[in-house]
Amino acid sequence: MGGPEFAIAIIAVLLLLVMCSVPVVLALGLCSFFGLAYLTGSLEIAGSLLANTTYEAIRDYVFAVIPLFVLMGEFISRSGAASDLYNLVNRGFKRLPGRLALATVGGNAVFGAVTGVSIASAAAFSRIAYPQMLRHNYDKSVALGSIAGSASLGMLIPPSVLLIVWGVISEQSIGRLFVAGVLPGILLATMFFVFIIGFAILRPSAFGGAHANTAITEDENGESRLNEVFGGLGVALLIFAVLGGIWLGAFTPTEAAGIGALLALVLAVLKGVPLTGLKEAVLETGRISAPLLFLLITAQMYSRLLALGGIVDFIQTLFLSVGDSPLTILLIMVAVWFVLGMFIDSVSIILLTVPIFAPLALSAGYDPIAFAIIGIVAIEAGLLTPPLGLCVYTVKGCVNDPDATLGRIFQGSIPYWIILLILVFLVAAFPALATWLPSLMQ
Repeated sequence: MGGPEFAIAIIAVLLLLVMCSVPVVLALGLCSFFGLAYLTGSLEIAGSLLANTTYEAIRDYVFAVIPLFVLMGEFISRSGAASDLYNLVNRGFKRLPGRLALATVGGNAVFGAVTGVSIASAAAFSRIAYPQMLRHNYDKSVALGSIAGSASLGMLIPPSVLLIVWGVISEQSIGRLFVAGVLPGILLATMFFVFIIGFAILRPSAFGGAHANTAITEDENGESRLNEVFGGLGVALLIFAVLGGIWLGAFTPTEAAGIGALLALVLAVLKGVPLTGLKEAVLETGRISAPLLFLLITAQMYSRLLALGGIVDFIQTLFLSVGDSPLTILLIMVAVWFVLGMFIDSVSIILLTVPIFAPLALSAGYDPIAFAIIGIVAIEAGLLTPPLGLCVYTVKGCVNDPDATLGRIFQGSIPYWIILLILVFLVAAFPALATWLPSLMQ
């Protein structure tokens, strides 16, 4: 009942629904249900498959990792740790040119390791870093670009929601994917640092000129400074406890998420977060996690449709007809991710493409773990791609400045987009960047 015509029809209908602003969860669910009904010739069988998939998709112990890591990030966000991190990193970079932009990248790198969501990082540092950079006469395009561009670190440095979803869809170890993101994440942050320092040396006027190394507005109160250090070190210890435990094999990613959520709760209480703030964190966790779990249900249905309908085989044949070079296949996939990144969110892109692309990459000779990191970085680059880069729109929505236009943010984000693209091909050329640390896991 399947075949090329069926594959083309399903893909066309799915893309049409997405482009018509139908939520991805509904588009996947409708296409999968009616596609399976067509293949099996029975609505009852399709309904039975849906019920079975719903149970199988979220009963697994590993799925608790999503709400627990989200909860950990919510507790940290409400504790004021993002501001603490920004101020601590900024003081540490006081002798470097472009220190505020560097502090934004450094803060995003650490903050991304507890939130796991690029959009959250972009929103947080739009409110924290942008006013400081304006106060020190930074070029607005440079300031906005550093915030939007460095927010991409949130999805690469573990624990990352994207890595969790990728692991679930491709049936890979989430712990190994987390560890695989560490070296590429550090490399990406380093490339951002080198770019900013070089740019600040060449064009100091864009980074505040004579004010470039002026200290940020600080409260010299000792108690305030101590509270700041406590918050920043608390977050750092939390990250080392979670990732170190996974790497050493002391606990699974799900157990690490539970321990991380508990430690984040303790830190939030010690930082003075009121009971109402803790309740809001729990409610927000539900609002974020529930749609993700529904997406995973429909994604599992979609995977069954792909398998039964022979759609994966059709796509592989189509790609190989264009060119059998692994590089050509990768370029096509990256181009698809860029285009989708202009219109829909990262999780939806993974759900739509990974069931098709992962087997294709394996047949082309790419290591599954290295390919996962390549995909995450390329999808993140899509969030900076005009005309509808979601990170750019997040920064725009969080900055109360009429001069912070979309064009200005896109312009400032271009260097970071290029660096992300460079990292894609570095990992493709040297897969050990992603596979070396996981190979050392106990």
